Amino acid sequence: MPSWAGPAMVFAGGICIGFAPIGLRLGLNDLGPQAIAFWRYVFALPLLFLLVVVTQKRLPSKPNVFVLVAGTCFAVDIGLWHWSLTYTTVANATFIVNLGNICAGLTAWIFLKDRPSVFWGIAVVMAIVGAAALTLGGANPVAETTLVDADAPTGILAIILKYKGELLALGAAILVSGYMVGSKVARRTLGGLETIFWLTVVEIAVAGVLVILFGESFMPEELSGFAVPLFLAIAVQVAGQGFIITGLGHTPASIAGVLVVVQPVVAAAISWQLFDEPLAPLQGAGAVLILVAIIVSQRGKTAPKSDTASNPSQEPLKAFID
Repeated sequence: MPSWAGPAMVFAGGICIGFAPIGLRLGLNDLGPQAIAFWRYVFALPLLFLLVVVTQKRLPSKPNVFVLVAGTCFAVDIGLWHWSLTYTTVANATFIVNLGNICAGLTAWIFLKDRPSVFWGIAVVMAIVGAAALTLGGANPVAETTLVDADAPTGILAIILKYKGELLALGAAILVSGYMVGSKVARRTLGGLETIFWLTVVEIAVAGVLVILFGESFMPEELSGFAVPLFLAIAVQVAGQGFIITGLGHTPASIAGVLVVVQPVVAAAISWQLFDEPLAPLQGAGAVLILVAIIVSQRGKTAPKSDTASNPSQEPLKAFID
């Protein structure tokens, strides 16, 4: 595989995932946020199984423990993210969550000895500044409330309640790096499609528990309520996650984490027109800075060794396990 193919696949996956918060907002009239995530995984599973059987001409290989870790991190991450999108704007929630993708480089450095380049550090600073500009540079019409009750909470509790959407997104961001690094290690003994298949199996189980804990209904009132989860299953779970997981086998986690930050740029651009969430000039500048950071992250990069099952890199894996 050419050295540019892995990063290109991760970048394409980030673009596909940019439609995830858009679909969620459109589907909230029929299903709760956790139920939407559950059916997204359920609808994707048979298609992923078919793709594995057709392309590999065999059943999926036995999963490893890193698939369980990565799948759990991802499912809880999506659960918190979906929850945050009911309290804040698409741009706010998506950009905050993607800070976790950037942190994946630090996690990979610590556990996999995958040391990033100086250009990656520059790109990270640019991406964080861009994310902050887009998150803080505009109004938050979804989260803003007026407290008129004399008994309304004040101080830290008031701040938590006002910015609960952003705080939920921050919690999701913490789990993203675990998903990225766990998926990369899982790719050492599994192919890309097999990895995303087993990840989806784990995600169905975790999402089902979240639906019950949140007291949501598994079924919409009409069959048309399944339209959004079906779209998310194809465009986001199969195409988006498939590209990212496959690309991670040929891309350092640090670089992949920056590339995926294109996701909120796509989400913010679409939500601008679709949900009347316009970007202020400062937010637009932040989005541009993120795109520049993606370009900078590719400079000084050496071609990584493949992490696929056909050419495993055992030393980093051994260090991770030890």
